[in-house]
Amino acid sequence: MAKILYVEDDENLSFVTKDNLEEEGFEIHHFADGKEAFRNFKKDRYDLCLLDVMLPDLDGFSLAEKIRDQNQQIPIIFLTAKTLQDDKIEGLKIGGDDYITKPFDIEELTLRIKVFLKRNKITEDDPNGDIFKIGKFDFSFSQLLLTSDGFEQKLTHREAEVLKYLCSHKNSVIKREDILTEIWGRDDYFLGRSLDVFITRIRKMLSGDSSIKIENVHGVGFRFICE
Repeated sequence: MAKILYVEDDENLSFVTKDNLEEEGFEIHHFADGKEAFRNFKKDRYDLCLLDVMLPDLDGFSLAEKIRDQNQQIPIIFLTAKTLQDDKIEGLKIGGDDYITKPFDIEELTLRIKVFLKRNKITEDDPNGDIFKIGKFDFSFSQLLLTSDGFEQKLTHREAEVLKYLCSHKNSVIKREDILTEIWGRDDYFLGRSLDVFITRIRKMLSGDSSIKIENVHGVGFRFICE
């Protein structure tokens, strides 16, 4: 049974959401503030974090940063009533994997959670997984790890999924909407900006090899150039 850290200070919403997710077979540990949630995160083992952005004492973004300091791999989904683009992008910049805007459909939330947990299980069941050679780097998708001589970088699940997609379509034009549909399951404006955040992070990770380039193809998407 998957164990989920759920942080939400709205009493009515949290009751309904927790009840529905438990009906789906998840073990839900609910907390109403970020500080208490983080104390429990350090003591227990969770499979996924579901974080409201607007929280008392410690907001969802700050909580996510603390969680990422402890664990680079655990999926983080933000729940936010905010609709401003910058707020959604900020959550992804600090290590979030996805977001869902309130009011949300419980079936959509459940589906998103199941997609992440299914990918986690595939990773755990296949410890040798897909290995990609990227210039001087070795990328293990199953281990969420990018390495070269004297360099080791742990990736989040979303980072690893984006990089794997690039590796599988190297030296060809990659449409932005194809990446979004394959990885996020949908194509919209905000997710397009989210994708840009992940591309920027991956570029930085691979900057140690000048032969590797992720070029922007105006109006289309990207080209991942790699020998």
